[in-house]
Amino acid sequence: MAGDIGTGLQVEMVAADRVVWSGEASMVIARTSEGDLGVLRGHAPLLSLLVDAAVEISTPEGVVHAAVDGGFLSVAADRVSILSEHALLAEEIKIDEVKAELEAAEGMPTGDEREVRIRRASARIRAVEKAS
Repeated sequence: MAGDIGTGLQVEMVAADRVVWSGEASMVIARTSEGDLGVLRGHAPLLSLLVDAAVEISTPEGVVHAAVDGGFLSVAADRVSILSEHALLAEEIKIDEVKAELEAAEGMPTGDEREVRIRRASARIRAVEKAS
């Protein structure tokens, strides 16, 4: 429908243990290994690697904010799948715990584990800040 500016995307965000969010959206913004990516209705088919970052899903009810610990983003025929081992909606994130995790990670010796923990805590803090 040419004049229809409705939502148009079916979105599903799935973690290893549950469906985190599922519904209709007009846009999804996620950070991939190639950079930030916005998906609208009619987007070309795509499979991309997600990095630890905040995700935004624009729905008729408002914007859903979440944090993912890496994973994959798949787009095909106006269906968007966000697949991550761990994903949390902003309202599920306990900000005080995450800030304590970030502080603990910053005190660790330099290395991969430290960097991963800092990235994940920072992504969760960003998701909460964007939602408020």
